Amino acid sequence: MRWKVLVCAFFLAGCEVTTTGGDAPQPRPTGQQQQSVKAPSGSQLARFRQVVARVEPVAERECRARGGNVNCDFNVVLDDRPGRPPNAFQTLDRSGRPILAFTASLIADVRNEDELAFIFAHEASHHIRRHIPRQQQSAAAGAILLGGLATIAGAGTGAVDAATNVGASVGARSYSKEFELEADALGTIIARKSGYNPVRGAEYFTRIPDPGNRFLGSHPPNAQRIETVRRVNSQL
Repeated sequence: MRWKVLVCAFFLAGCEVTTTGGDAPQPRPTGQQQQSVKAPSGSQLARFRQVVARVEPVAERECRARGGNVNCDFNVVLDDRPGRPPNAFQTLDRSGRPILAFTASLIADVRNEDELAFIFAHEASHHIRRHIPRQQQSAAAGAILLGGLATIAGAGTGAVDAATNVGASVGARSYSKEFELEADALGTIIARKSGYNPVRGAEYFTRIPDPGNRFLGSHPPNAQRIETVRRVNSQL
């Protein structure tokens, strides 16, 4: 069925925390946009490696401690292609190994180790909380529901396909904000256990576009995310 292809597409997209206001890894900018994207210095790359060395083992221990048949061997990837905007996201390779990807411009954009550690911990938390499989299930359920309703209503093939597409999109996004807040909460714990200040790290949200509270938006308001971090941190 058509929805199976759509679910596969969501699987490859993964869960991400974009810092440019979009809902998916951003395309490579051109012209004047590309000139505004910063490249990291040698010291910033060294800082990234240091943060990864401290946070990755903590994230992997947290992953294993929560049990289940989950691959906890994170593969950290640096996207150093010129012109890529600041972004970080989590996905899976074909064997199910979790990938944490960071653009070079993000490494240059963060102000301190706490921000970088929190972003890393947040992305790892998407995998630990199994957000990709849960998103797949939501997408499949939405596709089946709307596609089935269109079929029952006697719609033609084109209308059924369109309903299936909409259903998959709505289903995949139905828990997106919840997933982000869950990752913020667990990311706070991981960053704190790694020796970083997650509240200071969450200050990164004050410098990126606020998605507000858009209907079916994939990210919650920045103020809500910061409040989540502060609340969880106060309980540790």
